Amino acid sequence: MLADMTLSEMAGQVVGLIALGFCIAGFASTRDERLMGLLIGANVAFATQYALFQSWTAAALTVLVIVRIGLARRFLGSVPVMMGMLAVSAVAVVLTWQRWIDVFPTTAMLLGTIGMFMLRGIPMRLFLAGAGLAWMANNIAIGSIGATLAEGLVVVTNLVTIVRLSRMKRRYPDLDLS
Repeated sequence: MLADMTLSEMAGQVVGLIALGFCIAGFASTRDERLMGLLIGANVAFATQYALFQSWTAAALTVLVIVRIGLARRFLGSVPVMMGMLAVSAVAVVLTWQRWIDVFPTTAMLLGTIGMFMLRGIPMRLFLAGAGLAWMANNIAIGSIGATLAEGLVVVTNLVTIVRLSRMKRRYPDLDLS
């Protein structure tokens, strides 16, 4: 596998592993601010990796994911801001679409945007798990080992959190988990 890779693709593998490191450090953190900062760092690494793999739709949408994180935190529940984010994402997809694989990052961006702007608690995490699975499919399709492992970590962590929230909701039905 490595013997068939270009120098750019090998560099992409290294950057994908760096993104994995950011994800592990982020999810190990108990501080939300640190988590967000590390996730932004991971997405910078992901965008760089996608560019090295010449996966331009994934690279462009990953840059927009960084913007989305900030906007969703500031404008939670804002349909106009969410629609603006989706419109900008659609323009990016139209300008960068190369092949059928680009359906994966497009799906991930759609699910992640709706989840982050409009949902909270378990429903949000279900949408984000779906987005993670779409990113994982993209990473498998382009052959990125580090990014595939990183998204697998994100999906598993998300599913474990969903189970924990479900148990808390059953144990404490009046508890607001949003």
